[in-house]
Amino acid sequence: MTKPLVAGNWKMHGNANTAAELATHLSLHDSAFVGVEVIIFPPAVHLDRVITAAASSMVSVGAQNMSQWASGAYTGEVSGEMLNDIGCDYVLVGHSERRALFAESNQVVAEKFKAAQQQGLTPILCVGESLQQRQQGQTVKVVTEQIAAVTDLVGTKSLCKGVIAYEPVWAIGTGEVASPEQAQAVHAEIRSQLGSQGANTRIIYGGSVNATNAGALFAQPDIDGGLVGGASLEANEFLKIAQLMVQG
Repeated sequence: MTKPLVAGNWKMHGNANTAAELATHLSLHDSAFVGVEVIIFPPAVHLDRVITAAASSMVSVGAQNMSQWASGAYTGEVSGEMLNDIGCDYVLVGHSERRALFAESNQVVAEKFKAAQQQGLTPILCVGESLQQRQQGQTVKVVTEQIAAVTDLVGTKSLCKGVIAYEPVWAIGTGEVASPEQAQAVHAEIRSQLGSQGANTRIIYGGSVNATNAGALFAQPDIDGGLVGGASLEANEFLKIAQLMVQG
């Protein structure tokens, strides 16, 4: 059975002290994570302190973004090699905010996915549709194209070694959340697209996940965990969500 996964995306919140304190609190209570893999994604400037705080615990640490380039004159960018060097295990690629606010195309996201794997990181590929696209019945088309860009570049086998996070854009930071049935339907479509190679690929749900709705989402057969935003900034809330994943 695929080990479930709960990831906390801290986005651009906190300072060095609050980041270390949150990581320390989660690490001290990591007995709650038995049976589930937990990853936290702090802002890049806090990665080193969070990695130190989470050392010797069951909490893994990842980066929220990385460059598709290995090195060079790319001011402000961070490479996969740099992330690996400081102890990161995971990296988010293609988060909807990166696609929308920073114009990351499907091709750029695919290149970042490839670069992450080449540097020994496990990429979490974020896919999802906007409200307009859902209303127009384009959800499957949009998600299929986002995934196909990666498989075209690295192949299905390599894609399936990563993680896929379905995050409907209309449910991110809005308080809205896809119903368990809506989320399950898209997860099932993704798994079908991956074919037999995707049987053990972890497909997680992201979009206003909290301790109130997580249990029903995690009970769905093709939902292997959650990508948690705002609720991951509250240690006890995040712990509850992880425990719901274990119970589910």
